[in-house]
Amino acid sequence: MKLLHTSDWHLGKRLDDFSRMEEQQAVLLEICEVAEREQVDAVLVAGDLFDTFNPPTEAVDVFYKVLKRLTNNGRRPVIAIAGNHDSPDRIEAPDPLARECGIIFAGYPNSVVAPFELESGVWVLQSHKGFLELQLPGKALPLRLLLTPYANEHRLKTCLGHENSEEELRAVLQQNWNALADQYCDEKGVNVLVSHLFVVKKGGELPEEPADEKPILHVGGAQAVYTENIPKQIQYTALGHLHRMHCVDAVPCPVFYSGSPLSYSFSEANQKKYVLLVELEPGKSAAVRELELTQGKRLLRKRAEGMDDALQWLSENQDCLVELTMVTETYLTAMERRQLGAVHSGIVAIIPEVTNAVELSDSHHASIDLTRTMNELFADYFKHVKGQAPNEEINQLFAEILAEEE
Repeated sequence: MKLLHTSDWHLGKRLDDFSRMEEQQAVLLEICEVAEREQVDAVLVAGDLFDTFNPPTEAVDVFYKVLKRLTNNGRRPVIAIAGNHDSPDRIEAPDPLARECGIIFAGYPNSVVAPFELESGVWVLQSHKGFLELQLPGKALPLRLLLTPYANEHRLKTCLGHENSEEELRAVLQQNWNALADQYCDEKGVNVLVSHLFVVKKGGELPEEPADEKPILHVGGAQAVYTENIPKQIQYTALGHLHRMHCVDAVPCPVFYSGSPLSYSFSEANQKKYVLLVELEPGKSAAVRELELTQGKRLLRKRAEGMDDALQWLSENQDCLVELTMVTETYLTAMERRQLGAVHSGIVAIIPEVTNAVELSDSHHASIDLTRTMNELFADYFKHVKGQAPNEEINQLFAEILAEEE
């Protein structure tokens, strides 16, 4: 049985003022092509499907079109769970219609998938809170899935009877997983855990959560869960949340974060992105193959020693998004900023590193006279940023803003 593991699509996410929607569409189509080329039997999407609880319409449209394509007209089920960025109710809302297409959603740790059978041969054999058993087209043995979407303290208490302590969380999750595995997961099928939690090897180094990511390790979110809490019957654990693809542990089974399909912050600069192809046989540990994705733009950081260095590097590295640190003796002028923007359209941020900042700061502060009128101060600032004095229309707009403030 072949499964494709992906996660953390974050549809609708922007990088400052830069939309990533075009890149997201391209990389998700690449994932669809991988599913077709490798003839996978099912697709697992381990949470953070969207970037916000209320994603933009364009992101929702792309999401459902991609899932529909991934299902191959209902012959390849897609199982998607909610992450900490997702609204569990929004994720589950289209479930009755989605099931008819072979798409299965789980928003909560105790979600129950309603039984259904498709003409394609996809069939729900058994369903319980947090568990699903599927018959796949052309497969003699079933796929068993333990599904644990993201759960904060409140959801865990509601869904699993969790009391607010780290030890209790792990104990409750392990007890719940073991009960499901003991009841449903023998060697007559393929057994997989799909979750959106912070999972680590006990005693191992804690990986960093992505920059700009909502942390789920700390107060208000679920604490770290250990790989030793995973039931021995599980052959593969598909995780979401961390954006770097990596293997957390090989015991009791391969435990993997697939990572995000795109780099979403400059902490992920130069990071390669993957989907994971998981091959499984009953009673055996999974074989995992990393398949690199190529459609997203690289995120690069550059520390430039002056304008000439910056302009040359930018001209040589066009198809990327850039965080540029400028090492200069004086602050950048408006004209220099325009020069940089003219050479490269993907500059997300320019970070000044001024070598004589103290002297400039002292000089700058000495030149500001706060007894002057707001209009005069604004005119000086506008000229500093734009390289020219504000025209009458700009002055009028500023006067209106001042009036609103008053």
